[in-house]
Amino acid sequence: MPEPVLMSVAAAVAGRVAAALYTLVKAKFADDPDATAVLEAAEGAAQDSPQVRDLAETLEAKQASDPAFGEQLRTEWERSSVGQQAEYGGVTNQVSGSVGGNVVQARDIDGDITF
Repeated sequence: MPEPVLMSVAAAVAGRVAAALYTLVKAKFADDPDATAVLEAAEGAAQDSPQVRDLAETLEAKQASDPAFGEQLRTEWERSSVGQQAEYGGVTNQVSGSVGGNVVQARDIDGDITF
């Protein structure tokens, strides 16, 4: 089973949460039809799906055969991972992955919200 960080990377790539990360992986897979098929199968899949696990395993194999790609992948993952911290009275909001409905990000709401 791939290491947890690769499962997270695969889920982010499958959901196209981080455009630069997706672009990096797609470019790396471009000359490998099997890897491209794995990427396409994972697109839009749930993060705990077999397709995302397959993508993580493919990423693991690619980084094992190309350590420079592994470094780029992890660097881009760190860059795209958002750390949030609210100061006193502050608010942070973050939505990632597939959203199956409406999302409201707010701090203080006075009154109703209607969609």
